[in-house]
Amino acid sequence: MAKYSDTIDLYSDDGKLLKSGVELNKISPLVNPATLKLIDQTKRNIAVNLGGIEKALKTGKLGKGGKILGRELDLPIMENKEAVVAKIQEYVGVEGEDATIREFKGGNLLLVEVPKARLNAASTYDAAITSVAAATTYAIVDEFGVDMFDASTVKAATFGAYPHTMDMEGALVSSVLAVPQNNEGLGFSLRNIGVNHYVMMTGRNAMQGAALAATLETAGEFEMGGAIGPFERHMLLQYAYQGLNANNLVYDLVKENGQTGTVGTVVQSLVEKAIEDKVIVPGKKGGYFQFYDTKDPMLWNAYAAAGTLAATMVNCGAGRFAQAVSSTLLYFNDLLEHETGLPSTDFGRVMGTAVGFSFFSHSIYGGGGPGIFNGNHVVTRHANGCAIPCVVAACALDAGTQMFTPEGTSAVMGETYGQIPEFNKPMDQIANGV
Repeated sequence: MAKYSDTIDLYSDDGKLLKSGVELNKISPLVNPATLKLIDQTKRNIAVNLGGIEKALKTGKLGKGGKILGRELDLPIMENKEAVVAKIQEYVGVEGEDATIREFKGGNLLLVEVPKARLNAASTYDAAITSVAAATTYAIVDEFGVDMFDASTVKAATFGAYPHTMDMEGALVSSVLAVPQNNEGLGFSLRNIGVNHYVMMTGRNAMQGAALAATLETAGEFEMGGAIGPFERHMLLQYAYQGLNANNLVYDLVKENGQTGTVGTVVQSLVEKAIEDKVIVPGKKGGYFQFYDTKDPMLWNAYAAAGTLAATMVNCGAGRFAQAVSSTLLYFNDLLEHETGLPSTDFGRVMGTAVGFSFFSHSIYGGGGPGIFNGNHVVTRHANGCAIPCVVAACALDAGTQMFTPEGTSAVMGETYGQIPEFNKPMDQIANGV
């Protein structure tokens, strides 16, 4: 990869300096060891709701449907948890490499880290969830002597409706990643993670949540070929300033506008900062209007992306509502273009994304709240890695206005993945990884 002369200072979510004088390439998902570990754990860690499996079998509530009368199985799984966990570990492990199993909530939840060998010997990351789901099924069947007529019931609790459905609908074994068949194109896997998952994994911390989303969204852009040649610097600058709070820009903008500011005052603050840092300079005048010029459109885009996140936090934070995120994405950038005569974030794609997003998240259509969207969704996929982090921040600041709350859709993600530092405090871990 190319080396760039750009250096940045990385700040935490509370405005404290984490690492100064960082070369831009050191935050690349191809280079930073913390990011590489995060991506590796995203692919290899699988959550098992062991307590949920016991309850589901006892009531016959399998898959995403209702109860299947006559298929109930009263198995003392939690009473024999140690034996079941030992069997899962034995079955998932490979020669020379054990599976690692973390227990949460008294063993009701497990996080199984699949050996690297299983993914190395596979064409996709499916190998992680299929091996853990199969191992959990067989561990229960084996431990309790379940016969051939009831083994399929155990399988329905772990695998959900699969293979009757394309994905594992209603499964009690889950991954942060969706199945490859649900990806909307090449390289979308790491962008196909629900907003509410990010919110819960980072404990409703708006900036850490945005950083986690920006990290995996940017890694997805690298995976789909969106960071080749000059676009590599473009993606890294955008990621640095918006996702990792480079030079404390996001934090300072929020602090300056948080008490009494609006979306419009964040525009004003950002433009003033860009002029001060000589990112933009006054250009020609058209009547009363002052145009601005830039010699570095990629750095200007990074500033615009940081401003978009700050405006989201100011507006959605003031109202404690996530629903305003789509209109904030639209009108912050619309105002920015009218103020400067320069392209807005992602050269207009954030505005385009926001128009459809408003309609689908809560307008006439009203299909669902912002928290159930992701960077792979047909509505929100078009902005290259810089819209979803804002949606995550908005949902982290939301006080329960969504139909689908993070606690309702993604509690398990917080209770399992959220206990791992790379997921919970990505800003700090990535700075350490530099």
